Amino acid sequence: MLPRQTPFCPSTTLVLRTNPKQYVQHEPGMSTTPFILDADREHFDALVLGNSHRGLVLAYFWTPRAGPCLRLMPRLLRLAEHYGGRFLLVRVNTDLLGAIARAQGVTSVPTVKFYLDGRVVHTIHGAEPDSTFHAALDRYIARPEDQLRAAALHAHAQGRLAEAVELMARAAVEQPARLDIAADLAKLLTLDGQPERALALLASLPPEARRDARIAPLLAHLELLDAARHGPPDAEVRLQADPTDAEARLALAARDLLADRLEAAMEGLLALARSSPGWREDIGRRGLLALFALLGDAHPLTRTYRTRLSAGS
Repeated sequence: MLPRQTPFCPSTTLVLRTNPKQYVQHEPGMSTTPFILDADREHFDALVLGNSHRGLVLAYFWTPRAGPCLRLMPRLLRLAEHYGGRFLLVRVNTDLLGAIARAQGVTSVPTVKFYLDGRVVHTIHGAEPDSTFHAALDRYIARPEDQLRAAALHAHAQGRLAEAVELMARAAVEQPARLDIAADLAKLLTLDGQPERALALLASLPPEARRDARIAPLLAHLELLDAARHGPPDAEVRLQADPTDAEARLALAARDLLADRLEAAMEGLLALARSSPGWREDIGRRGLLALFALLGDAHPLTRTYRTRLSAGS
């Protein structure tokens, strides 16, 4: 189950929304603040769905008869001012627009729905703390310092892989301490057929960074991919002659993984973790941990081999 191309799904983290947008306004939803508007029945689609193709839109479904709605309102207004036009806040009074609220799946207030490209991408129910809103907004709005990374992810989503690699490499040079950028660059390099460069990039990080949760699984996958491709071709013969040959055992386990012989690969990595725990920063154990993360805690092989790894049996 070792991916021939490293999984890369960053689009849920960031989208290319970095600068204040020119949103379209319609009467009577006019406002002295161009990024805080009020919806009406005639212009809801244009204000919310239409503008979501220009940038992030937050539709705030509320009623003046509910205390939580009234308490959340000024906080949302401050958030909109704080982000300075990087998202549009549209207030939807459900007393007046109940049918629209129901059509959007709103069953209680206050509810805030996040719209991008004509669809709901996130929902917050109730008057959650500001930190919840900041965390959600930061998933969909790139900070100014993230512009290069966001542009790289956008290029990747559009199929322009070489451009994405170039942009992400520039982002890595500008922000060398950002491990998320290093991980994204390694993934893009792997997708671009350059796993050796990806491995060299991550292997050059300081030891503490290599142990980071964003780096460690990817580094282990790249090491296994490298072992499958460049390990000794006579690994099986060598291992029969010397069961302690760590290089041969790693190559066989990695090739099993590349051939989707998952249980055999995990058995080999477990044997390597037992017989050579200090070799290559315990690659046997690190490889198993990377596979556990890939498969998930509920997978039967994860449960079996995690127990065996912990027990040393």
